Amino acid sequence: MATILTTYQLSLHFGGVTAVNNVSLKFEENELRSIIGPNGAGKTTLFNVITGRIHASSGQVFYKGQDITNRAPHEIVRSGISRIFQKSSIFLGSTVFENVRIARQAKAGGSLRILSSKESLKNVNKGTWGILEQLGLTDQAEIPASTLSHGDQRLLEIGIALAGDPKLLLLDEPTSGMSPRETERTTKLIRRLAKEIAIALVEHDMEVVMSISDRISVMYQGSIIAEGTPREIQQNEMVKEAYLGKEE
Repeated sequence: MATILTTYQLSLHFGGVTAVNNVSLKFEENELRSIIGPNGAGKTTLFNVITGRIHASSGQVFYKGQDITNRAPHEIVRSGISRIFQKSSIFLGSTVFENVRIARQAKAGGSLRILSSKESLKNVNKGTWGILEQLGLTDQAEIPASTLSHGDQRLLEIGIALAGDPKLLLLDEPTSGMSPRETERTTKLIRRLAKEIAIALVEHDMEVVMSISDRISVMYQGSIIAEGTPREIQQNEMVKEAYLGKEE
């Protein structure tokens, strides 16, 4: 598999606090990589640095061989990296269809203006319906996003991210707050998506992580302390001491 994204000695300092400490990672095409660790380990902050929301103090981020370190978030999205956040970022007053269509239109036309070409608008709508079908939300397309269940709102966020045609999708706690049934449905969706694009997953549900990950990276106090397959991570004594043991 080819490498799609690399971080090289990536660090972020807040005053005297090191939030990300010399993190060097490789994300492969069509790989589902989970990043785990206790609260405050630096997982979300790492995502923020990769996607340009926070500038790195040092180190580099390469996407498909191109240096994208500290680029603007919209440039990084345009290059092929999308993400969802811990907190909801959907338009609650708009319909489910409109949420995805707006993101799809921005990808196709570069703005939220009405597209001048009827054919372009037709393609945007077709792409939107395709994403909603992937998510299992076609029956709810015309209802306000605010009326969706928590699980469906999280699915919609994934749909908005997919509207940008990403090659790498960063998911920050996608199953947080879900019922077991919603978690199972979302896990199946992530598995399907990972057959087509690379996925980096921050997740606290160890059952989810161990069941779907190709590889796992463990963060502790801003650093990567272990990497490996789910079985290797489960058997790693340092990981047990720093994280898994506490969870148990």
